Amino acid sequence: MNIILLSGGSGKRLWPLSNEARSKQFLKLLTDDNGEPESMVQRVYRQIRQSGIDGTVTIATSESQIDSIRGQLGEAVEIVSEPERRDTFPAIALAVSYLYYEKHCGRDEPVIVMPVDPYTEQGYFRTVIRMEEAVRDGAADIVLMGIRPTYPSEKYGYILPEKEGSPCCRVRKFVEKPVAAHAEAMIREGAMWNGGVFAFRAGYMIDRLNEQAAPQSFGELRERYGELRKISFDYEVVEKADSVAVIPYQGVWKDLGTWNTLADQIHDDVGIVVRGEGTEDTQIINELDIPLVALGVKDMVIAASPDGILVSGKTESSFMKPYVEKISLRPMYEERRWGYYKVLEYNAYEDGKRSLTKHLFVRAGKKLSYQSHELRDEIWTIIGGRGILLLDGHTRNVRCGDVAYITAGMKHALCAEEDLHMIEVQIGSELTETDIVRYAMEW
Repeated sequence: MNIILLSGGSGKRLWPLSNEARSKQFLKLLTDDNGEPESMVQRVYRQIRQSGIDGTVTIATSESQIDSIRGQLGEAVEIVSEPERRDTFPAIALAVSYLYYEKHCGRDEPVIVMPVDPYTEQGYFRTVIRMEEAVRDGAADIVLMGIRPTYPSEKYGYILPEKEGSPCCRVRKFVEKPVAAHAEAMIREGAMWNGGVFAFRAGYMIDRLNEQAAPQSFGELRERYGELRKISFDYEVVEKADSVAVIPYQGVWKDLGTWNTLADQIHDDVGIVVRGEGTEDTQIINELDIPLVALGVKDMVIAASPDGILVSGKTESSFMKPYVEKISLRPMYEERRWGYYKVLEYNAYEDGKRSLTKHLFVRAGKKLSYQSHELRDEIWTIIGGRGILLLDGHTRNVRCGDVAYITAGMKHALCAEEDLHMIEVQIGSELTETDIVRYAMEW
């Protein structure tokens, strides 16, 4: 079996923890079997491995998420990155092209596509195995997972089967996000939520791409990625297919895309929190290094991060998106494969100069790439740990108290021999994450 996990979005519905650089699936707010914090992507990847599924896992994502995925799942996981953000059809097309042309996946091999962020249980993955078996047996060209609804939601698309109660049934029609009354009527007819899980043979998708005269190699398809239609896989492929079946899943399944749904899965306070008398049914997450005190608050979500502070009723938290879209500040916290950074201060001066101060944490054994900047100077001050600093081809050992002055154009890199903390001060006319030139090198 070949599994493609779709990891997209930049999500502002979980602001201030999620931002343009840190999507909801990377927030470590859930707990694993040992009670340790884990993210949505870590949970789904763990569940796949624990389910007994024997197959490859490839993550289809954007360039901006690669560091987060590597940092949470390790270097061994297969990743296919989009050159630009589009929609689920081009993302799936690119991933299948990678499996077929680069990994030599056979035309008859089943491919399962699923989102990276559902909150579910092992029965979900047993259903995935049944979907693979249905594709192998030729039940249909495309097999979908239908989620048994627990209420008439207006947030999801619906699948209406031809025959209610069948373990694998042909699909009669699709209805996209109906009003509650229509959804309730369809549920009585046996309709199921469309959970965004698809199964098909690799050759089926390759044939669809050939019909569109798409390039017949992964490299060329990636180069011409912008030519693929920006459209969902449901609209471009599923709803145009002649042969579609659905297999029902009835069990735990939640979309943790808003604070009111995610809060139910957060059982303990996170960070430095002082919970006073009368504080009930309230989830508190504090990523700041200062105390957060909550007194007498009920049925709320309180979240604090370097990007901002949210204080909201649980119900109202699902309507926060238009308010957050008015905030245009740069992300103040990012996770990378080497560790993370926090922005401590940003200043702009009358002469056009700007300064940006960061706290960087580099994990033991990890490296900052060999790079240079055109528009800024940097000052690095080591405040904890030790490592090796590389400046224009010359190395030296650094430890707590050491300072490095890096002028514009100077090549520099860092290897952490043990967990390393440092303060980075950037000074220049333009301070962006795009002002970077990387160079190939081996330590």
